[in-house]
Amino acid sequence: MRERRTAQEARRAREFEAFVAGAGGRLLHAATLLTAEEPADNPRARRLLTLALAHTYACWDRLHGEDPYDRAREYLAIRFAHSAWHRYTALPLGRGRPPVAAGPLARLTPQERLVLVLRLYEGVAEEQVAALLGLPTERIRTVCDRATATLLHPPRGPAPTVSRAKAVTS
Repeated sequence: MRERRTAQEARRAREFEAFVAGAGGRLLHAATLLTAEEPADNPRARRLLTLALAHTYACWDRLHGEDPYDRAREYLAIRFAHSAWHRYTALPLGRGRPPVAAGPLARLTPQERLVLVLRLYEGVAEEQVAALLGLPTERIRTVCDRATATLLHPPRGPAPTVSRAKAVTS
């Protein structure tokens, strides 16, 4: 009995290691996009990934044919949504927003990043994202469209100032 259990645990560990070897990089990249951190300096993304993988490992025997990548991605998204919500709402009044990240999606709000990463990077259907986040499908479409527009058409900087001497001589 003991040998059988040890063999099952060893098989489980090997299966999970193979899963992490295959999916870990993509999940880390998704987490890095969500947190809007630089790929070389992404402690929040690594923490999110660690939590998602730990949860997936804990559920490994109960997956019963379910895709472990979907489970890990779902947990990653939920953890990010909760942490982003608490990070923004836990600030005292008048303290402003948390430090701005410098990644490629840093201009987006956490909700916009979450929807954009799930829809465009991960290829999750609108209906599935809506169900995961508890939002209407139309809202997911609107958030995704707004996020895409923000990335494709960044806000312009201030207009250049014209010196007085230049304006008078023209």
